Amino acid sequence: MTSTFTAIDHAHMAHALRLAERGLFTTQPNPRVGCVIAHGEQVVGTGFHQRAGEPHAEVFALREAADQARGATAYVTLEPCAHHGRTPPCADALIAAGVARVVIAAEDPFPQVAGRGIGKLRDAGIAVETGLLRERARELNIGFFSRIERGRPWVRVKLAMSLDGRTALADGESKWITGEAARADVQRWRARSSAILTGSGTVLADDPRLNVRLPGGEAFTPPLRVVLDRQLRTPAGSHVLDGTAPTLLLHGEQAGANDGRFHKVELAVVAEQGDALDLSAVLGVLAHRHCSEVHVEAGPTLCGALFAAGLVDELLIYVAPLLLGDAARPLLQLPLLTDMAARWKLQAIDRRIVGDDLRLLMRSAA
Repeated sequence: MTSTFTAIDHAHMAHALRLAERGLFTTQPNPRVGCVIAHGEQVVGTGFHQRAGEPHAEVFALREAADQARGATAYVTLEPCAHHGRTPPCADALIAAGVARVVIAAEDPFPQVAGRGIGKLRDAGIAVETGLLRERARELNIGFFSRIERGRPWVRVKLAMSLDGRTALADGESKWITGEAARADVQRWRARSSAILTGSGTVLADDPRLNVRLPGGEAFTPPLRVVLDRQLRTPAGSHVLDGTAPTLLLHGEQAGANDGRFHKVELAVVAEQGDALDLSAVLGVLAHRHCSEVHVEAGPTLCGALFAAGLVDELLIYVAPLLLGDAARPLLQLPLLTDMAARWKLQAIDRRIVGDDLRLLMRSAA
């Protein structure tokens, strides 16, 4: 359906998207959704989805609007659900409230919705229009759409490097390449992710905590810590084994786990590919666990393997104003190229200064 949306429609949907962003760190595994109910310019109800298992955005907005919802327009950033999950269908709630029109930013690809919400509303005589600020709505839930439409999470690889493209000294020392502001910024990217993934080499070298350290962090849904440890080399006493966050160690079939190191974490077998875990299988496991965005903080070997396999959707790169020299460790370990035509082309979709460092958000230019 082709619609001509007004300036008022755009303003209300932009408001709904800002509301949806308030659930950025808390809705896992559900998408972030906002709703505005209005009569013309007058807003009578607003809401956003706050946490999985709790009411959806439409319910909060309808509660605030009360009787004023009748005859109003509801602006929703994602197609209202049409099925009974942990909460009743939002399409039914909108119908019962007597709204006259529903404007939807993005259709929901989830099989139990996928047009059924729109169909329910139209069958009830409600005017439904879709596509207003669709790309912004999809970007806000890029991992959700990836998991449902492609069957795998959106993979974001975070890297910190010097101006000469180095991530650590030759002996592995890397604390700290970037400044305090950049390190604080990384915490927000961790917080919005379903899982934080690393390799056993990074655990052995750096003993990372892979947790979220933000003010008010106790209110956030903690990301799953995922360690790719084919041979179960993670030593006792490692931070990732401390039980302070949900943790999954993925390993090969021949790895032995008959000791007490892992009693606070979960172990799972993943298929192997040569002398490494099958990375596509790893992402399949995480999708099955409803992980939408996977934030990778690992060394050049694992990051390079993910990139070379075409499994990296986004590079989040912090560039520090310093030089480490040509003996320092590289950004990624990638296959040798013999032809410039085979080079990997990237485009920066976001550039900004964070403290003294440059932050680049890169995606494939293909």
